[in-house]
Amino acid sequence: MADFLLELRSEEIPARMQAGARADLERQFRKELEAAGLKVGSVSVWSTPRRLALIARDLPLATEATREELKGPRTSAPPQALEGFLRKTGLSADRLTERDGVWFAVLEKPGRQTDDVLADAIPAIIRTFPWPKSQRWGAVSLSSESLRWVRPLSGIVALLGGDVVPCEVGGVVSGRDTMGHRFMHDGVITIDGVDDYAAKLHAAHVIVDHATREAIVRKGAQAAAAAADLVLVEDEGLVIENAGLTEWPVPLLGRFDDAFLTVPPEVIQLTARVNQKYFICRDRAGMLANAFICTANIAAHDGGQAIIAGNRKVLAARLSDARFFWEQDQKTPLAEQAGKLARITFHEKLGSLADKVARVADLAEWLAGEGIVPGADAAQARQAAELCKADLVTEMVREFPELQGLMGGYYARAEGLPDAVADAIRDHYKPVGQGDDVPTAPVSVAVALADKLDTLRGFFAIDEKPTGSKDPFALRRAALGVIRLITDNGLRLPVAEGELLAFFADRLKVQQREAGVRHDLVDAVLALGNENDLVRLLARVHALQTFVGTEDGRNLLAGYKRAANILKKETWAPLPQTYTPDPAEAALMAAIAEAGPQVGTALENESFTAAMAALAALRAPIDAFFESVTVNDADANKRANRLDLLDHFRAAVHKVADFSRIEG
Repeated sequence: MADFLLELRSEEIPARMQAGARADLERQFRKELEAAGLKVGSVSVWSTPRRLALIARDLPLATEATREELKGPRTSAPPQALEGFLRKTGLSADRLTERDGVWFAVLEKPGRQTDDVLADAIPAIIRTFPWPKSQRWGAVSLSSESLRWVRPLSGIVALLGGDVVPCEVGGVVSGRDTMGHRFMHDGVITIDGVDDYAAKLHAAHVIVDHATREAIVRKGAQAAAAAADLVLVEDEGLVIENAGLTEWPVPLLGRFDDAFLTVPPEVIQLTARVNQKYFICRDRAGMLANAFICTANIAAHDGGQAIIAGNRKVLAARLSDARFFWEQDQKTPLAEQAGKLARITFHEKLGSLADKVARVADLAEWLAGEGIVPGADAAQARQAAELCKADLVTEMVREFPELQGLMGGYYARAEGLPDAVADAIRDHYKPVGQGDDVPTAPVSVAVALADKLDTLRGFFAIDEKPTGSKDPFALRRAALGVIRLITDNGLRLPVAEGELLAFFADRLKVQQREAGVRHDLVDAVLALGNENDLVRLLARVHALQTFVGTEDGRNLLAGYKRAANILKKETWAPLPQTYTPDPAEAALMAAIAEAGPQVGTALENESFTAAMAALAALRAPIDAFFESVTVNDADANKRANRLDLLDHFRAAVHKVADFSRIEG
């Protein structure tokens, strides 16, 4: 057994590509070695901005020889069949064996030394590496056969048990030498093997383990904020990105002019994060502080003061731009900005953004005016809807599209519009994802709901529905948003019939599955075809799920399935008036006669727990019925009555749900 080290060194690898590259390197390595017959055990993969590294522990020193027998065509088969088999095996006819009229080929594959396997595998891994973006470089780049890599490849370390695995890719020859930190270490580092790799790089100011660097960034940023009596705004994505930009991360806290705090805090955070990869901080009261935390790539002799000063200057320029946008945008009222939406196409078949806004305004006003969104002022709902897309033409949102809606809310408030209107503009895109907050303020709910319903209604009308994994207009997300707005706020809004209702049903099942609700129970209620009120539907499903989890529910389901299976196969004539039922039949008839109206009344009153309780009363009579009688009796009258009785039983159960859709 021997350990193997592979380091692929290059110019800077973009931070956003490093996680995928680590996964691809391990996958490619395992694929190449396992294809050669080498079993791969523990593998560790690391990355820095300048290198990918892989360590495989306990590799066998050689592959085992293998012997495989392949069955071929019959000896009487046409010559073409034999020729094809020979091509497949790579053998000549005299190497085949005949047995019982069939040709067989024996393929013997000798064992190979692991270093020979690796010498072939390393170039294959490098040449087929699936970078999202790659490039050729140097004089050889004129050839389409030249190596493509994310950035110019400059070094390969390949050591098996301390010995160099010789290989060459694109003019780069493998060895045991690597380089340390670009600025904090001079000269070559010679690696002896797996066990001294990380330590020697650390001595050269390179922390090769990305997870260790992430921990340094995370804890260092928290400590820098705490030292200034501030609280770091946590941002795990920024932690990973800063770790991917540095080989020796050193978090440093700096200050910016507090005059910039007149700009909305989200703008400051986005400016710092997107443009500069800085963290921001809040004071102990939760207000944005005039502080940022940058991550240096060196341990500076002055404690980082020059680095902080340089970053402060760059951030000040960015914040000056943001403040300019903020001040300029406020000079134009939102209503005037909204007029520019007529020049922007929403969809060629659905008109301009101004057309969409007009539809949303009508729908929001209707939702409020009809009391579907209780407490929503119809005039405010219309006003908010008419202005909700206006910030799309502002300078700030052009610079930071992520702030759409949010900036509209700020501009509305700065204009002196009612808080309910400003909040509705701010929140009308919500909820965007499963973890996003759901608006609860009435006007906000009306506008958010109207915006999503208009999108769904419009794209379904022009037959632009999602197909497979493709959903270019994010209609699945819009449907989930509608579902959450309706269910979280308890809105009694019947959703559309037809394809759109089926689409909502599919999204509802996905959402409710994550909440622990069984999809078959949703199907069972929807199958009745008379339920398009999502709040009522879910209340019904929840009551049904509780019921089928009880002993009564399980037994009733079993009785239902038995009855349904019998009825599926049988037909029967009307009953004679003179028929006298057996006691078990009479008991079931009486139970159905009593339970049926109770179930109906409970459903009308939306008392679904009571409806389940009424159904539970049928459990004992149906059990007794099946224990006491033979349904397919030789007496035609008895048989007809019993089948008719089971049909009535099924109809009573179907008032609640189609139990044939319930699994189990």
